[in-house]
Amino acid sequence: MYQHYLSLPNTKVHIDANEPQGAHEWWRHSIGHGGINNSPLPEKVVQGARLLKPRLLRTFIQEFFDFYPDHGVFDWSKLDPYMDALHRTGADVVGCITFKPPVLYPVIDQAIWRPASVEEWQTVIYELVRRYSVERKIVTYWEIGNETDIGEWGGCPYLIKEAEDYLEYYNFTKEPILRAFPEARIGGPAIASFEDPLLFDFIDLCHRTGTRLDFVSWHLYHDDPDRHKELVLRAKERLAQFGGTRPEMLVTEWSKSFDPVSIEELAMMPRRAAATAAALLAMTEAGLDWSFYYHVWDQAVFPEQFESFYKDPSIMTVHWNEIPHRFGLFGVAEEIRPQYFVYRMYVRMGETLVKAGADDPDIRVCAVTGEDKLSVMLVNYNVSASSDRVATVHIDSLTPGRKRLLVYRIDEQRMWDEERMELLPCERRDLGTLEDGKYRFQVYCPADSVTFVTLQDAAQ
Repeated sequence: MYQHYLSLPNTKVHIDANEPQGAHEWWRHSIGHGGINNSPLPEKVVQGARLLKPRLLRTFIQEFFDFYPDHGVFDWSKLDPYMDALHRTGADVVGCITFKPPVLYPVIDQAIWRPASVEEWQTVIYELVRRYSVERKIVTYWEIGNETDIGEWGGCPYLIKEAEDYLEYYNFTKEPILRAFPEARIGGPAIASFEDPLLFDFIDLCHRTGTRLDFVSWHLYHDDPDRHKELVLRAKERLAQFGGTRPEMLVTEWSKSFDPVSIEELAMMPRRAAATAAALLAMTEAGLDWSFYYHVWDQAVFPEQFESFYKDPSIMTVHWNEIPHRFGLFGVAEEIRPQYFVYRMYVRMGETLVKAGADDPDIRVCAVTGEDKLSVMLVNYNVSASSDRVATVHIDSLTPGRKRLLVYRIDEQRMWDEERMELLPCERRDLGTLEDGKYRFQVYCPADSVTFVTLQDAAQ
């Protein structure tokens, strides 16, 4: 191992702490949950999510909450505790409308998107919004539909392939939302495949018809951070036709690619954390308005909860019980996964991005100043295969004075405190007094790791 360290490639990283690059708006990257069962978040997960300081959290309003069991009858007994648990994270909620009351959709068919009575549907939507946006002040964004381009395969009972049909569904659904809560942000279509014409056709239709559209949304499960960045840039280009009133861009579900194998060992590998961090930095660079990592807590599916609105509940059983994706920041048993700490690190970095870069494209760098410290995130990730590195970090324009260096790392060592939900430092040292504002240090960056370094003012 000694010789291994000495023979590693040495990547140069350059940071200028006095060259601001804009605000570090960490809050734009949040979390999502739901679509699997109607269980509220357990308290450990609520508290863990709360530590991430989310401003928004996206969820599904699915039929398994059974809040409209009969004509004119509302039962909030399942949905209330679910929504309350989400709100206890400190976030307002993005509510995704993905339910089909059997009294309005008596035939189970994903291709049937128009309810038996549009008027009654609008009454249901009005009461839903009044309860969770007005009376309980939980939901501020309403997303109309989920992955309608693939229907049940996307966790949604609606298959709406044509933009004109989706616009009709969107219009008769948004009307009661805005009547109940005029301050709501409304949008969609939460598309599964960005390449499906539905997204851009819907954008163009809204622009041409003057239809209110506060945000557009799409999903992406992909290992390549550049793919995440590319879609943001393409959406931004298409939305430019709105001028200064451009709708917000929300990636309401995203994560790494679906693996052909599902075992717990894969779920605990640091590569998932590295892929998450690399994608976060790529989406930030592209100027995304909001992202919602899917998802905060893994769960099991109870097939009987889908029988009233799914023709093939086994789709969900395969996805979550037999070959589960294991994307959660917390596992089914509430254990912490490595990617949770990417968000813990990212949230605490500071307020101002500063100039930073590396001479190796496999090392992605984010440097942020705030209060009395400089924070640096180093992500060692290659889509095909990563390799170990040493990073030599050169910093200019540090404030003079005594400094303390702390290094944290998400890697195979799993150096975290499960109970306190905190990373543990793998290096800590005082640096003495810096007088000229320049400093360099070296740090080990294993393959598929995220390294977090702080240089903090120390007591005199």
